[in-house]
Amino acid sequence: MYLSRRSFLQKSGIGTALLANSAASSIKLSAGEPFLRPGKPRLRLALAGYSFRKQFLWNKGKPQAPRNKSRPMDFFKFIDYCADHGCEGAELTGYYIPPDAGNKYFLDIRRHAHLRGISICGTAIGNDFSLAKGIKRDYEVEAARHGIDQAAMMGAPHVRFFAGTAKGFSAGSERIQNCIEALQICSDYAGDRGIFVGVENHGAISVGQLLEIISKVDSPWIGINLDTGNFFSDKPYDDIEQCALHAVNVQVKINMQTPERKKYPANLNKVMDILKRANYQGYVVLEYEEEDPFGEIPHWLEKLSEAIHA
Repeated sequence: MYLSRRSFLQKSGIGTALLANSAASSIKLSAGEPFLRPGKPRLRLALAGYSFRKQFLWNKGKPQAPRNKSRPMDFFKFIDYCADHGCEGAELTGYYIPPDAGNKYFLDIRRHAHLRGISICGTAIGNDFSLAKGIKRDYEVEAARHGIDQAAMMGAPHVRFFAGTAKGFSAGSERIQNCIEALQICSDYAGDRGIFVGVENHGAISVGQLLEIISKVDSPWIGINLDTGNFFSDKPYDDIEQCALHAVNVQVKINMQTPERKKYPANLNKVMDILKRANYQGYVVLEYEEEDPFGEIPHWLEKLSEAIHA
């Protein structure tokens, strides 16, 4: 997703005008509806590039020394890894795109994935739309549009978005509306390219805030990027159930967290049962956040596959 702030500032007048025009003409506050899918649930196994976050050579536009120096990672190797470990899809987290990547890079990625029989099921950006209106939020929107363009070149049908943070939203009653306006711009832009915007339960925002935000963006191309490990509550499975009908992508973590951020093992079978009851049809993406990814990910892909097919 990398877009340098210098590049953005050089054309910030364009971004600011876009924000003003879209906010004035495109925002329509209407109740969002869950996705009602015909047929039976279809859960497809995938892996998130973030699982190897310490192995990529680039991170948000800056060089990074791989933790395991003998096994550096890039998206070509990651796609190979997914193909060799029984995945149907690969989520190419945008943080790890080289800063000098041009059109050819993304088309080569698309070609390589197709030849390995792997669907690029999505990509991800690290935006924050809970900021106050101004140049910083304008940059976040322009960078998000840049990420959507990259997704289109790779053939990714989904981009993970953040709404913002609970701290950001607590700074003023207008912050939620600011976020809705920014997501409206991005959803319109993504929809014109046939790409879904999946807003993640990230940044300690509440289920209520998340559902309010997506319900007030008037677009058939917005939904929830449901992260099963990001609900810091006493009833995380209830939270998952509230969001499952709105999911356009699901990321599964092997642990849950209490409100005090204490980790405990996730019940993968229970999570999959919730998704099946919601008639979810799409990718179930393992996002491994613990240590020793090369040693542990194969085991957890197998466990997740078993839960999917139970």
